[in-house]
Amino acid sequence: MADGEDQIAEIKKNLKEDKIVIGTKEVMRELQKGGLSKIFFASNPSAKTEGDISSYARVIGCPTEKLAIPNDELGTVCKKQFFISVVGIKK
Repeated sequence: MADGEDQIAEIKKNLKEDKIVIGTKEVMRELQKGGLSKIFFASNPSAKTEGDISSYARVIGCPTEKLAIPNDELGTVCKKQFFISVVGIKK
């Protein structure tokens, strides 16, 4: 589980530095600009969300990782009161 804990720590660190992009539309917009260094998916995103973002990220060369936590817990990690399926880390 250390890898999952490292992922969460990376998200929290970048959240403090204001380098996190939250949500499908915002991640896709930033990805199209080439402004993301990594993308994290919750363990249960919709198939369309994961497919669309993953395929575009693959073309651009941006790495994606799947977290071990569901979208409700990812929302809590990001200190939001809603579910979050995908977050991106800005370059």
